[in-house]
Amino acid sequence: MAISRQLGPTAPRVMKSHQRFLVLAVLFSLSMLTIVDRVAVSATKVDMSHELGFTDITFGLIFGAFALGYAFFQIPAGLLADRFGSRLPMASVVGLWSLFTGLTIIIQNPAMFVGVWFFFGAAEAGAFPISARVIRSWLPARETGMAQGILFSGSRLGAAFGLTIVSWAVAGFGWRISFVVLGGLGIIWAAAWLMWFRNTPEDSPWTSAAEREYIRSDRQLPATAAAVAPGDKVHQSIWKLRETPALMLQYFASNFTFFLCFTWLLPYLRQRYQLGAGEAGLMAAVPLYFGVAANWISGAVVDRLYRRGWGRVSRVAPAAAGFLIGAAAICCAAQAQTPWTSVLAIAIATFGVDLTLSPSWTLCIDIAGVRTGTLSGAMNMCGNIGSFASSLAFPMLFRWTGRWDTFFYCAGAINLCAAILWLTLRAPGPEQRPHKDCMPR
Repeated sequence: MAISRQLGPTAPRVMKSHQRFLVLAVLFSLSMLTIVDRVAVSATKVDMSHELGFTDITFGLIFGAFALGYAFFQIPAGLLADRFGSRLPMASVVGLWSLFTGLTIIIQNPAMFVGVWFFFGAAEAGAFPISARVIRSWLPARETGMAQGILFSGSRLGAAFGLTIVSWAVAGFGWRISFVVLGGLGIIWAAAWLMWFRNTPEDSPWTSAAEREYIRSDRQLPATAAAVAPGDKVHQSIWKLRETPALMLQYFASNFTFFLCFTWLLPYLRQRYQLGAGEAGLMAAVPLYFGVAANWISGAVVDRLYRRGWGRVSRVAPAAAGFLIGAAAICCAAQAQTPWTSVLAIAIATFGVDLTLSPSWTLCIDIAGVRTGTLSGAMNMCGNIGSFASSLAFPMLFRWTGRWDTFFYCAGAINLCAAILWLTLRAPGPEQRPHKDCMPR
């Protein structure tokens, strides 16, 4: 399946409902919730260390356990969404990870913490692959780039607010109460999703006929014999797609750099520059706001280039440029002598690697069709192996070398390799829109 298609002149423009935007807004709220839950440990690290006696290496194992659980269950979650739709799998994974979030309060030793957070990561693994499936079903191709940008900006805002709000909550109520509240919010979200959401616009009683036709007019082709020509990529295993290895490896690079913001950035600022919890929390949030801007900008650029018929360029250019920016900026962070110069360099690096998210996830929709959940899960699995590597590499490289800058130079080299991967990606270019008989009914 080609990366993009020229837009037809007869696509409907007037609708009596805008349910697809409400669906996107709800996904945005989910994206925020997933990351608030994750950064809660980073925000509570100092208090938990004092109470439970955990070391930095212990927290590295905890962060790594989450990342491994999150990585290993990406593909199964994507397969569930492709097989059963998005409604029930999404409600199930949100309910499960909320349960494990609440169970954090019973933790008494490192082994218990590692186990709970492994299963927490495994449960949360489905969030973004299932979201990719929702976007494919509910939005036309001309809007998927911006949709992905909005979705991932929610995770950045969630982390920024989470670091600040959870730090305040811990100071006022203690770290255990914070996890109970977060778990309760997830249960409420899952129940509301199950009652309201439908797998497709065609199944939704709140979606007008005009909006359904608008979505169908530019939706990816279904994988059915009647609708897809023999030999189309939709019928191939995702592992046979030539783009799959590059997609997976470049996402490793993206997460290797970005996961620093979720794990070690706040403790690093406090320890290296001797900052207080409040000041470090505010500084640690800055790169996340840069990430929000990057996701919106990248999404807009992807869609704008797509509408102009620049199919391959709309995916490759923002991603390659982002990794080059990320490589240069993270190396500058290694030379920073003050907290604000360090934060600014890491913020620019975050901006760069976050420019790559919209094209990465949009390309999954382009080439996988109804197997979007599976391919995006495979890509996100490799990305979270990068998160695992990042969470352990930061403290271990410092322990081995006695230098903070070692990690930053490693991240810079990995980002440079990812940029080269994108520049050599031979993705298909634009083609004509398929005949109306090939569109979903």
